[in-house]
Amino acid sequence: MGKINLGILGSFSGKVGNVVGGNWKGISYMRAKATSVSNPRTDGQVNQRTKFALVLAILKPITGFLRVGYKKYAIKQTAFNAAMSYILNNAVTGSSSADYSVDLAKVLVSRGNLTGAVNALATSANGVVTLNWDDNSGSGTATQTDKALIVVLNPTRAESVFDAGGNQRVSATEDISVPADWVGESVEVFLGFITADGKEVANSVYLGSVTVA
Repeated sequence: MGKINLGILGSFSGKVGNVVGGNWKGISYMRAKATSVSNPRTDGQVNQRTKFALVLAILKPITGFLRVGYKKYAIKQTAFNAAMSYILNNAVTGSSSADYSVDLAKVLVSRGNLTGAVNALATSANGVVTLNWDDNSGSGTATQTDKALIVVLNPTRAESVFDAGGNQRVSATEDISVPADWVGESVEVFLGFITADGKEVANSVYLGSVTVA
């Protein structure tokens, strides 16, 4: 059974289904539990199947969000498949199915060339997850009217709350209400931006684990 460590920086730990969460040297991660396969075929096939299941656990709850976050990469493939490919190739660590994990700091839920968020932080109180960031309008391609792209992922429940067109960059803050029964549970928070016309997207930033209070 999965276990939630209390505290603002608490993290999802333990096993939920075939996904195990934990923290190593301050880095939150999710990895696949070793499974018994009746017809494993080759080691390579088993390894790929394990990695796929691990990344799927992260992406399936945010399928709708990915249509915006990966819209620029949905060329001859779906946005979901583009996200799956990127994370498989860039965020999965380990040498075999027994020790694969996903480094959430390397996961991008949105991807593009727009200037991203800086000095972003997530906290929680009164059943709300609050994101704060610096208004870096004018830096690179960032503008005041860029809209926030926010994902709050609850890996214990395989659920999410997201905003694919949130507050403007200049506002430097946004509150995200989450279900009341999430209180006391740990969520993973990501922040990106999209231009007001929807044409350009920024790489998301992982803000860490937050315990919903």
